[in-house]
Amino acid sequence: MSWQAYVDEHLMLEISPGHWLSSAAIIGQDGNVWAQSANFPELQGDEIDKVVKGFVDAAQISMHGLYLGGLKYMVIQGEPGQVLRGKKGTGGVCIKKTNSALVIGLYEDPTKPGECNIVVERLGDYLYEQGI
Repeated sequence: MSWQAYVDEHLMLEISPGHWLSSAAIIGQDGNVWAQSANFPELQGDEIDKVVKGFVDAAQISMHGLYLGGLKYMVIQGEPGQVLRGKKGTGGVCIKKTNSALVIGLYEDPTKPGECNIVVERLGDYLYEQGI
C-alpha cells in the first residue's frame, strides 16, 4: 500500500456521520512529507524538527506552542514520547510518533478531539507495530 493510500483510506475517512479530519499527513521525522491530504497546511521552517524535539522534551513545546503551517496550537494532554495533542479554537491536532514518522491529523468542529485521536493513533500504532 502506498503512503498516500494510508492517508486517503485510513485518515481521511468519515469517522461518524458528518465528522471527518480536515486534513492529514504522514511525515518522516526528518521532515520529508511521505503523503498528505490535498489541503494539509504547507509546513514552514523547522516546524517538524520542533515537533520531534517536543516528543523528547514536552516542556519546550508546551511553553512555546505547537506550530504547523504557521498556525499555533496550544498543547494539551498527550502521552509523553508517543502522542502530542493541540487545540486551536474549535479545532485541533493529534500527532502520533512511530519509529520513523509522524502521523498527523487536523480537525475542525463538528469533529471532536477524541474522534481525531482514535483515527490518528490507530494508524500510528499499526505503523509502529510494523517497524515503521
